[in-house]
This record gives sequence, structure tokens and C-alpha cells, in this order.
Amino acid sequence: MGNTSGRKSEHIRICLEERVGAEGVLTGFQKYVFRHNALPELNFDEISLQTFFLGASVRTPFLISSMTGGSELAGVINERLAEVAEQRGWVLGVGSVRAAVEREELAATFAVRSKAPTIPVIANLGAVQLNYGFGVEQCMRAVDIAGADMLVLHLNGLQEVFQPEGNTAFYGVLARIEELCRRLQVPVGVKEVGWGIDGMTAKRLHEAGAAFIDVAGAGGTSWSQVEKFRSADPVRRSAAEAFADWGIPTAECIREVRAAVPDVALIGSGGLNTGVDAAKALALGADLAGFGRALLEPAVLSVEALDAQLERVELELRTAMFGIGAGDIAALKSTARLVRRE
Repeated sequence: MGNTSGRKSEHIRICLEERVGAEGVLTGFQKYVFRHNALPELNFDEISLQTFFLGASVRTPFLISSMTGGSELAGVINERLAEVAEQRGWVLGVGSVRAAVEREELAATFAVRSKAPTIPVIANLGAVQLNYGFGVEQCMRAVDIAGADMLVLHLNGLQEVFQPEGNTAFYGVLARIEELCRRLQVPVGVKEVGWGIDGMTAKRLHEAGAAFIDVAGAGGTSWSQVEKFRSADPVRRSAAEAFADWGIPTAECIREVRAAVPDVALIGSGGLNTGVDAAKALALGADLAGFGRALLEPAVLSVEALDAQLERVELELRTAMFGIGAGDIAALKSTARLVRRE
């Protein structure tokens, strides 16, 4: 238990310094292009990014994906993410709050509410922890620590296999998720960590009571690659290499999940780098577009660097919407101008 904090610091360092991107698998956004509209009949300045998520109005369709917490550096990063997300109206996910549930002194590294009083905040725990003694009480504690409006449970089976201290008893997790969805006082969602959620799995999760699904598809960070750099076991290090191209591309996940569960609140994340990626994610069926590792480096640098990155992504999304003549997010989501490349 006590090593969770050290692991978090190590994860940040590895994500910043090593090659942890998936190799041999792309997000799938490359397969789609927007057909340009030379006559948008719109005023650029009047394009609205305002949208809804789980019934709440949000100023932008963007999410800062769950990344970190539980160490001093992680606390600084979360503070900056919260401050800038609040300024710009992005939804904010915090990293796994398990460390703070287990060790009270780490709670401050997740306490983002003071910096982000009005935006939706999503607390995060590993779904497999439900098989290791975490119940409603611990989950509610995680929500309280982050001052969150909702909880997301992450599914990270492959990461747990390659983690030296991994928890791999995943049998029966669905039934525990269902029980938690029934008993927790806040909405519970489920996310992957970079290998994607397919339509059939999303349907089972939604039927179990998941209020939202974050596909977290392949093409961005690969956590088997991250754990490879942490492992002292040569067999595991070598085996992790075989999974560099594992996972379902993000674009494919979004399409499949939207088709399988038309009414679920859907987050498209996994390897998004630009506002054009976000536009494609939304046009394919996502309600929010999530950015993870692309924001880590600027968040480590400064509030200003992070703000500039978010501003750029917003400008790119607005420009893509202008380029297809979509004046608001509803128009973007119903556009016929996203087509598969020839």
C-alpha cells in the first residue's frame, strides 16, 4: 500500500522522459477528414463551444483526463490543471484517488475544489479495487477527497499484469460495479486507460448502471510501455514489448459505443492532441473530448504554458467548426461533413 505515492512520481517521470506511446496502432482519427465548407454562413466570433454533460451545462466539450495525484509533484500538477480548467470551463478528472483513501496525508494532492469551484470534477479509482476491499464507503471517500461530482472506475487489466505490484483478480468486477452504481450517491462511469472499450463491453457496463463511458482508446499512451520502464523483471519487460500495438483505436471505440449504446454519456479520449482530433471525436459520437498526456508537459512547466495549450486546442476546435459551417456543438455532432478518407 505505502508505495502508491512513489509509483505515481515514477509514472509522471516516465511519461515525460520515455517513449510510452503505443507503437503500431493509431487513434484512427487519421482515417477521417472533414469536407471543407467554403461558405460557412457563420460569424467566427459567435461559434459556441457550450454543451451538456450528464445534464450539466459546461462551457466547452473538453475533459482533462484523469492523470495523477498522490505525490508532491502530482499535487502541484493537479492544482495547475484545476486552475486552468476552471478558467476555461473544461471538465476535470483527477488521477486514481486510491493513494489518498489509503493514506490520509496524501489527500491534499487531490483536493482540487478550492481551485475549481464551478466545473464538474471526476474522481477516479481502479475498478479492480472493488475486488480488493474497496466498497461504497471507500468510493465515497474518494469522491469527498476530490470534492468531485462523479466517480469514474478505470479498467486497466493489462497494466496490472505488468505492474510489479499489480492487482489482477478481475473476475466478478462487473457485478461489483453494478452494486456500486446502485448504491453510490453520485453518478459512476467507467473508463479504460488506453486500450479502448468496445461496443459490447460498453453495453454491459451501461446495463450495469454506468452513467457514462470514457473509451480511452489506443493510439496514445500505452501503460504496458510505461510499466515496462518500471519493471526490474527482465521477463516482464520483454513481454510488455509484445503489447505496444495492443488495443482498439479511439475513433473505432467512439463509433462502436455510440452505435451500441445510443443514449450513454460518452467521452472520447486516447491519443487526442489537437482540437481537430476533438472535432472528429465529437462528430463520431462523443459528448466530451478528453486530453491526457498531451497536457502533462505544459502542466509541469507552468500555469501559463498549460493555459496556452488549452487555448490552442479551443481555437483549433472553433476553426474546424467554422470550416464545416457548424455554429455550435449540436451542429458539429450531427454534421454530415466528416467522411472516411479515400
